[in-house]
Amino acid sequence: MRIEKHPILSFEKKKKIHFTFNGKDLVGYEGDTIAAALHDNGIMHYSNSIVKHRPRGFYCAIGNCGSCNMTVDGVSNVKTCITPLKDGMTVLSEKDEVTIHG
Repeated sequence: MRIEKHPILSFEKKKKIHFTFNGKDLVGYEGDTIAAALHDNGIMHYSNSIVKHRPRGFYCAIGNCGSCNMTVDGVSNVKTCITPLKDGMTVLSEKDEVTIHG
């Protein structure tokens, strides 16, 4: 999913960073956010809607919506779209953890 060749822009090689998502070993690159690294690895399902439990993915990319909230290194509700990826991170989805009763 990463753009590597472009007719106008050039992209320098970045250092590889290893992390896990839901127990799966993945690779991202220095300077990526967690959400960008997940997207680059083909992961598009980040959470589920609260009421109807429909899949949610990368949405606002500026930390406003909460669609990308995940548990990172044991801390819940981390906005992965604005959180830099670090080597050795453990990222877990928070799918279906919240239920509204009405």
